[in-house]
Amino acid sequence: MSSTDIHPAAIAPASSAYAPAIVPLRHPWRNAAVALVLLLLALLLYAVATNPEFQWPLVGHYLFNELILAGVGVTLLLTLLIMCLSCVGGTVVALMLVSRSRLLSVPARWFVWFFRGTPALVQLIFWYNLAVLFKHVGLYIPGLGTVFSVKTNDLITPFVAAVIALSLQESGYMAEIVRNGLKSVHRGQAEAALCLGMNPALLMRRIVLPQAMRVIIPPTGNETISLLKTTSLVSTIAVGDLLYSAQSIYARTFETIPLLLVVSIWYLAIVSLMSVGQRYLERHFSRDEAAR
Repeated sequence: MSSTDIHPAAIAPASSAYAPAIVPLRHPWRNAAVALVLLLLALLLYAVATNPEFQWPLVGHYLFNELILAGVGVTLLLTLLIMCLSCVGGTVVALMLVSRSRLLSVPARWFVWFFRGTPALVQLIFWYNLAVLFKHVGLYIPGLGTVFSVKTNDLITPFVAAVIALSLQESGYMAEIVRNGLKSVHRGQAEAALCLGMNPALLMRRIVLPQAMRVIIPPTGNETISLLKTTSLVSTIAVGDLLYSAQSIYARTFETIPLLLVVSIWYLAIVSLMSVGQRYLERHFSRDEAAR
């Protein structure tokens, strides 16, 4: 019998009965840690749910209170305005940072150093008290005199002071985020585009920024969420945001804990929605990587 007459079953591997059994690795300490965490979580939930001092009926009563809803609207408006202004300002400062001209890059570095280094609360109080330094704000033209003049207190209201202070601070952070995004695009692509006749503005709009957005979007989303919570500081200068609205209620009723729980619930709900939006944006700007 030749080798070509051998049936394939004759050269099949040995029976699977002789194959070694696969035994999963045991993790007793990890299982014990999971059980401990679940136990502590259950005890915490039980304590929160059964403690009458939390006053959950009052939480439900104030959750959609008109004053609270107005405060939510102010908080969202502040976050939107400040984030839009800081994105524009941060992009301008970032372009100055990457410029080869020291007349642009050096002032941009000082801007980032100052507004990232000073606390947001200090900046809020400073802009709120700007009238101490400048009683009036006006425009003086030589030969014509003062064209117009307005009292600083009339111009810099608490809301305007909050927008200016937080926009400047966020612009410092956004400048670094945008700069890192611009640096992530390989220089060779910019050189190739310039060789093809693209002007710098078109190069930035069509080549650099679309690719840099993949790096810019994640930290920008985190900054937006952080800014939403930072706006609670404006309550110190009497801006009617969510926290200030809750404070104005419990200052009369002394129901501090229920109102703080209401504030926390609203912040958690808004942050959750913003996180979903951030996830969709990241997926949109990274769709070319997912297709690979």
